Amino acid sequence: MILYWPEQDESKKLLQEQAREFAKKEIAPHAAKFDQTGEFPVEVIRKLSDMGFMGMMVNEQYGGCGFDAVSYAIALEETAAACASTAVIMSVNNSLVCVPLETFGTEEQKREILIPLAQGKKLGCFALSEPGHGSDPAGLKCQATKVSGGYKINGTKNWITNGKEADYCILFATLDKTKGHKGICAFVVDTKTKGYQVAKIEDKLGITASSTAQLFFDDVFVPDNGLLGKEGQGLRIALSTLDGGRIGIAAQALGIARCAFDASKKFALEREQFGAPIAKLQAIQFYIAEMATEIQAARLLIWYAAKRKDMGLSYTKEAAMAKLKASEVAMWVTTKAIQVHGGYGYTKEYVVERNFRDAKVTEIYEGTSEIQKLVIAAQELGK
Repeated sequence: MILYWPEQDESKKLLQEQAREFAKKEIAPHAAKFDQTGEFPVEVIRKLSDMGFMGMMVNEQYGGCGFDAVSYAIALEETAAACASTAVIMSVNNSLVCVPLETFGTEEQKREILIPLAQGKKLGCFALSEPGHGSDPAGLKCQATKVSGGYKINGTKNWITNGKEADYCILFATLDKTKGHKGICAFVVDTKTKGYQVAKIEDKLGITASSTAQLFFDDVFVPDNGLLGKEGQGLRIALSTLDGGRIGIAAQALGIARCAFDASKKFALEREQFGAPIAKLQAIQFYIAEMATEIQAARLLIWYAAKRKDMGLSYTKEAAMAKLKASEVAMWVTTKAIQVHGGYGYTKEYVVERNFRDAKVTEIYEGTSEIQKLVIAAQELGK
């Protein structure tokens, strides 16, 4: 497989330039304020929608731009390099909401729900994790009960990105517990439905401008046409969706790392110690060299996984590798970036402090690093 650089593809080069310019002008100047206040970036998301970035991979007939996964990863990296909170809002709407709707949805669901989501006129969330069942999606306790004309949902969901602001929720619940994972179903829920409750908003270490909610479902009625896919197909939908979602989170982690890396280079060239810029010190040069190498390695893994997705090849293992590597690179680079900055790096005046806090969650959500290793090992060992 030939993996190209954006510079070798004019359309991707142009997209990268546009995304980077937009992120620098429209997102980065507001990122510190979003982080401090926890304010949801409404206006920035509107502008991202105007750019077509809220439904990048969706076919044009359903309101999207029809970009491939490599292009999506490129745009998401640029967005995350400016603001990690904005990037995860964009990632969830693209990877975890629009993609399963286009892949498994009915024509009616695509026309009525997918189009406004892909256009950014509406926002979606993905509700899989539960209290006690974050890394074990097959053990869901959220219960769906068949009733006349549809289903009633009861249960709790945890750690739901966009949960507070979402207009639609991709929800997973167990219809028949006797069937185990084959009894799980996926539903599209209008968040204005009676019984849908945002119970709690988490007070987090990082990505503070992106809401992370606990959701309650109290006899929430979902009509028959709200079933996504077929009955019993829920876990398959969830796992296939997470494969693509991991490419998005990997790109987010990469953007965070690159932001910290760029800040470190700038600081090292400007900060003087012992009569010369600290960039002259071998210890700092080693940090810069290692950062550059790790970031490039993560980027290539992301593009490789995305390219396999675009080619219709299996990419479960490759997405897990990309997410594992990129998230760990983000944590390592942001840690060393603070070290390069010294005491300044520990203050909120410098972006690396925010980068460090934002990076940690990339090792946790959409599958912890430990889960990624299990996925990779299972693929390698044929389990």
